[in-house]
Amino acid sequence: MANTKYTSDRATKWIRWVARIWGALIVAYVLLMLIGYGWNWVTTGLADPHEVEDVSLITYLGLALMVLGALALGIAWRWERLGGTIAVVSQLVFLMLSLIEGPIRLDLHFLVPCLMSITVATPGVLFLVCWWRSRKRAIPQNSI
Repeated sequence: MANTKYTSDRATKWIRWVARIWGALIVAYVLLMLIGYGWNWVTTGLADPHEVEDVSLITYLGLALMVLGALALGIAWRWERLGGTIAVVSQLVFLMLSLIEGPIRLDLHFLVPCLMSITVATPGVLFLVCWWRSRKRAIPQNSI
C-alpha cells in the first residue's frame, strides 16, 4: 500500500482492489498447485506419476517464470512498483521463451501459455498503474 494516505482518488482505489483480488486468486491457485505437487511427491515418492520424458529446459524455465510472476503479485500487495514490475517482466520473458520453443501457430500448445501469461501479467500492469497514479498524486513536503 504505497502512498495510501495520498490516494483519495476512487478510481485508483478500485483499480488497486481489482488487482489485489485478481492477484490473490492467482497466488492461491499457484500455492495450491505447489502444495499438491509436494504432497504427491511426499506420499508416493514420485514427482509426477504421469511424467513425460524429454521435457525441454525451456518448459521448466517457463514454469519457474509463471511461479515467479505469481509470487510477485503477492509482493505487489506491499510494494506495487516492485511486484508489478517483476510480474510483467517475468511474463514477457515467458512469452519470449514460448516463441523460442516453437513457431507461432494457432493451437493449444501456443494459445494456452499466452493466455496464462496474460492472466498473470494483467494484475501486474494494474499494480503499476496504481503505483503511477499514487506517485502522481503525492503532495510534496515543501509545498505547505
